[in-house]
Amino acid sequence: MKIFGLQLDIAWEDKPENFARARRLLAETAPPPDSLVALPEMFATGFSMNAAALAEPAGGMTEEWLAGMAREFRVHLLAGVAARGPDGRARNHALVFSPEGRLAASYAKMRPFTPGGERDHYVAGDRVRVFPWRECAVAPLVCYDLRFPELFRQAAAAWRPELFVVIASWPEKRILHWVRLLQARAIENQAFVLGVNRVGTDPHYSYNGRTLIVDFNGEIIADARDYVTSISATLDLASLRQYRQGLPFLADLAGAVQGDPGNPPP
Repeated sequence: MKIFGLQLDIAWEDKPENFARARRLLAETAPPPDSLVALPEMFATGFSMNAAALAEPAGGMTEEWLAGMAREFRVHLLAGVAARGPDGRARNHALVFSPEGRLAASYAKMRPFTPGGERDHYVAGDRVRVFPWRECAVAPLVCYDLRFPELFRQAAAAWRPELFVVIASWPEKRILHWVRLLQARAIENQAFVLGVNRVGTDPHYSYNGRTLIVDFNGEIIADARDYVTSISATLDLASLRQYRQGLPFLADLAGAVQGDPGNPPP
């Protein structure tokens, strides 16, 4: 079971150019069929507050492109998209497409980045999500969500996902927090964590990447550093499950988190 994180330099508000960049990196990476591949938050536009112009309706051009890439490369493709819901309001989504090009999961960022004005332009999601990928459960989250461990704990208490995927536009000046928080979330939830960030600049921030794969002990097993590149790892689920059995922290957590955590995996 292989996972891949694709670290891009995102062209500001230029969807066709970002489609081309992402496809080129995807082709260079050549992930095996049925792999899980993740692109950064708002990969097609950058972290733009121009939701009125950029957020698409369901099935829009970015979703069509992602569905086509998932089919072409026969992978499970997870990416960040600014999209409008049935109520017409924009949300910062993590979308997952199956190798058949079907929309398999959709998660809306629950903690919009208030210091960057995101809450003024994007509506917060209302629940965590978990989706099945081969033999494991996966929980997607978006950028600022990483600072709120209760979101991860809701998913862990209900479904014990083996993998969390955090897609982001995390600025260079707080990159140490990114690294430490990814490690903390992996240790707390006894899970692998894939954190996918971007490089380059936009009108507001500078980004130095550090797309990471972290194991359940908090050890960094792959690091993209500050390059346009991809990283990958093979998930050793047997070792993870043996570790959880020996240290049943998640069993003790179950029932401690109150409220409706969201949707169960299909």
